[in-house]
Amino acid sequence: MEIYHGLDEVPDFDAGTVITLGNFDGVHRGHQTVLRAVAAEAAEHSLTSVAMTFDPHPRTIHSPDTPTLMITSPEQKSALIAETGIDVLFVQPYDLEFAAQTPEEFVARYFVEGLKCRCVVVGDDVRFGHDNSGTIETLRRLGEEMGFTTVTIDEVGRGGRYSSSRIRDQIIAGDVAEAADQLGRYHRVEGTVVHGDARGRDLGFPTANLSADAEGLIPADGVYAGWASFEGEEHPFPAAISIGTNPTFQGDCRRVEAYVLDKEFGEFDVYDRHMTLDFVARIRGQVTFTGMDALIAQMHEDIADVREVLHT
Repeated sequence: MEIYHGLDEVPDFDAGTVITLGNFDGVHRGHQTVLRAVAAEAAEHSLTSVAMTFDPHPRTIHSPDTPTLMITSPEQKSALIAETGIDVLFVQPYDLEFAAQTPEEFVARYFVEGLKCRCVVVGDDVRFGHDNSGTIETLRRLGEEMGFTTVTIDEVGRGGRYSSSRIRDQIIAGDVAEAADQLGRYHRVEGTVVHGDARGRDLGFPTANLSADAEGLIPADGVYAGWASFEGEEHPFPAAISIGTNPTFQGDCRRVEAYVLDKEFGEFDVYDRHMTLDFVARIRGQVTFTGMDALIAQMHEDIADVREVLHT
């Protein structure tokens, strides 16, 4: 998949394109349905499939004082979109000047003149242009005027339409199992393994600690069953993943760390290597223990619960 940032980078799509647009945060099942339909439509008519998205997320521009938490990093999102068969990811820099365009100006400049659109594939709740004033009816009208067709895709999921906002809330609440159902895969957090304070090792449960700049939305504090993958290793390992501040030790730094089951860290060096954590289910919330014995006993229980969830 080719990635372009802004119209000045795109080649001349002489044969034309099939386009969809959206933020695609999380690239959930609904997004995947639309993206695969775009790829299929383009392949059928020997056109180029294009997914148009925005950076930064529009919410960061329109609500700068409200934190914007993303399910996936830009790099994760790009990789997930590529898996759907899309040929080109067009990342449009988003600012107030861009947002001020009318629906007609946006479609003419980007879809028709810039990307040589022959067909647009979207969900029927699509909104675009200044103040999101453009609707699916607007798009159909502009297509008739400017020479492209409009195809709508049903994105309805179990219990309602798939929603990045709902998935985001589920992850923040620790409900990674429900989020996985909406995403169509386990939620993922990844980054470089860094040195921790070695408390886990002293307790008999050595952990791999993720760097603070890890990619992917961090779930609620607690213990999770999941899978840990390391750069250079062929297979993922079952893991008990802990998120929190280590309140038993009066910690104030939030950490993500993984204890790999049935694998001594001395068997392979994980430090400074890329680690990927896939979250399967939450085992429990964060707890403050009154002593080391109680903590160790709970850790054994957690590992037993992780084994049950992962069937290991």
